[in-house]
Amino acid sequence: MKSSLGLTNILQFILFVALQILLMDNLVLYGTGFCYIYVAFLLFLPLGINRLLLLFLGFLLGFTIDVLYDTMGIHAAASVLLAFLRPHILNLLTPRDGYDINDSVNIHVMGKGWFLTYTFILLLIHHAAVFFLEKISFDDLFYTLLKIVVSTLFTGVVVIILQLLFFSPKRTSRI
Repeated sequence: MKSSLGLTNILQFILFVALQILLMDNLVLYGTGFCYIYVAFLLFLPLGINRLLLLFLGFLLGFTIDVLYDTMGIHAAASVLLAFLRPHILNLLTPRDGYDINDSVNIHVMGKGWFLTYTFILLLIHHAAVFFLEKISFDDLFYTLLKIVVSTLFTGVVVIILQLLFFSPKRTSRI
């Protein structure tokens, strides 16, 4: 199983953190829709990535966002949860022929239905963790649920746009 990170993945990490801090921090829909684009880094990692490395990257990504947002571990916890559940969701969505572990998650290779299901399940879980940890109570439950749904849709649309604009419709060459 391939466990190393390439230069592309390191650049994606830096790019998604920078996009989150510089652009998405100021982009809020009516006080309820937040775009947490940084999770796209975890969503787009190769399918065969080592699980321990995935958990470490989830923590590192969330911790970086927490330090820059001063949110005391909320994003780290939600990102580790996403990283923990990602292999399980991939197992649930495994196509009949299985995955090629060298593939990255790509809407063109995996198909629109598969990609939408995968993305929105994990985004919903991540956003629920973020907003419930932020609130730490069930006061204003309906408002919290509204924030979860609107933010999941907002982030999901941005993730789909990123996939369509920047990811190749062809499979990457295999060595």
